[in-house]
Amino acid sequence: MPTEAKQATVAELRDELARSRTMIVSEYRGLTVREIADIRRALRQQDVRYRIVKNRLMRIAAGDGVGEALNPLLNGPTAIAFGTDEAATAKAVIDATRAYKAVRITGGVLGNRGIDADGVTRLASLPPREVLLGRLAGAIQSPTTTLASLLAANIRNLGYALSQVRDQKANAGG
Repeated sequence: MPTEAKQATVAELRDELARSRTMIVSEYRGLTVREIADIRRALRQQDVRYRIVKNRLMRIAAGDGVGEALNPLLNGPTAIAFGTDEAATAKAVIDATRAYKAVRITGGVLGNRGIDADGVTRLASLPPREVLLGRLAGAIQSPTTTLASLLAANIRNLGYALSQVRDQKANAGG
């Protein structure tokens, strides 16, 4: 029978999983308590929660939904960074753990889909969401602006031609 403390931990982990869209899994073997506290402090400033978890309790908390993507990453001493923005969470974890060679990122989970350590690194190199949305809006707007310019060019050219005809008739009559 599981103890009440373990049941409470599983409930906390389920709550954390429900609030998070992104989880970055890392192995923290070789870090001191002070170094882990420094990493947590740095990530907290980025609105990312860094938690050391027992693999068995995390597997129970994850269940069937996220568990399929998360279970292969739960090997050895595991710490998980929980966040809501995919690229920002990955960037924050990489920046916070860069100084500690002992930390090894093993992968991540985006929604219900798992990614490997290289995927986390590539995700961290993406520009912020607002920049990507701006680029998308520009890409959508560009063809319509070009089309409007091309359609207006014919009318503008007609105006120039009529103006020149008027000027020629005025010069010929004077």
